[in-house]
Amino acid sequence: MTVTAKPAKRPANPRFSSGPCAKIPTFSLNLLADAPLGRSHRAAIGKTKLKAAIESTRDILGVPHDYRIGIVPASDTGAVEMAMWSLLGARKVTMVAWESFGAGWVTDAVKQLKLDAEVKTAEYGQIVDMAAIDYDSDVVFTWNGTTSGVRMPHGAMIPADRDGLTICDATSAAFAMDLPWEKLDVTTFSWQKVMGGEAAHGVIILSPRAVARLESYTPSWPLPKIFRMTKGGKLIEGIFEGETINTPSMLVVEDYLVALEWARQIGGLSALIARSEANANAIAEFCAARDWIANLAEDPATASTTSVCLKFTDPQITDGGGFAKAVAKRLDEEGVAHDIGAYRDAPPGLRIWCGATVETSDIEALLPWIDWAYHSEVAALPADANA
Repeated sequence: MTVTAKPAKRPANPRFSSGPCAKIPTFSLNLLADAPLGRSHRAAIGKTKLKAAIESTRDILGVPHDYRIGIVPASDTGAVEMAMWSLLGARKVTMVAWESFGAGWVTDAVKQLKLDAEVKTAEYGQIVDMAAIDYDSDVVFTWNGTTSGVRMPHGAMIPADRDGLTICDATSAAFAMDLPWEKLDVTTFSWQKVMGGEAAHGVIILSPRAVARLESYTPSWPLPKIFRMTKGGKLIEGIFEGETINTPSMLVVEDYLVALEWARQIGGLSALIARSEANANAIAEFCAARDWIANLAEDPATASTTSVCLKFTDPQITDGGGFAKAVAKRLDEEGVAHDIGAYRDAPPGLRIWCGATVETSDIEALLPWIDWAYHSEVAALPADANA
């Protein structure tokens, strides 16, 4: 097979990692100069910054005024665990998973909390039939499967008059997808994803129904300090006003504030969604024109617009994940795409982050390189494989 020539154009930013993700296009360390370093997060300036991060999050995401928003420890993982350990056990539980992080929540619910949960799963590339879920139970699910590239197409299947709580891990969806707040009782995310923020901090958003559960139910298991959202049977309101449970990084908070301001300047949520969709559409068009690569998501309606996962469909590629790893390595060594190998638990392939901080021009510049890397690796296959 003839190897295609190396493309002349390179992405201006080769960072396509699915987390931590690319910084905002206008990022500079100078933008963080206003961070109150060396000051207490409990001082007036610290509380003001944290409160601003909460309210800007509410404003851009369109979170209802009666929902609480809190900045919590340990990234999205900490936020999800906080929700599960604090809220589950009051009624029947349904755990839903179609990729590795959702599977992790299943493990924690069943093996750590020892709940007699109903578990519904789907293979990578597929999604659970969310319309068949019993929403009178508490339901835990991911909106966007970061490691599978499969997302909820919408929230219409979630009834408004449900008796159970919906606990949604939306870490690769928030700021890039239109989340139906009236259908979500607990929503979690990390700003290191779509907003390109730094790691270690999570966000938890509670509906009034979730708050009512917290104030009326006490789990049978002990709660670590960093999970506690109530005291004396009442919500600790300070958590949702900028008084964090533990010490946050004010440098990281400043970085998030800068990203939120960038989002506001470009047009808010609708602009963020449009940027992600443009990126994902460029990849979809690339795959549609080739018979050797395809989206891992089997149904285009469920294909992620942030963590786009691809699989090689060429039948001569029979070495498991070796070929895909070689393609990713070749692109990394050329300096045109870093960190785009499939997640370790996912099927072999590529995973390209298409969140709002990624420029479509960089996606468009990357795609010919994927073409080149694929043909280069095919040419390197043993002779009998190319026969």
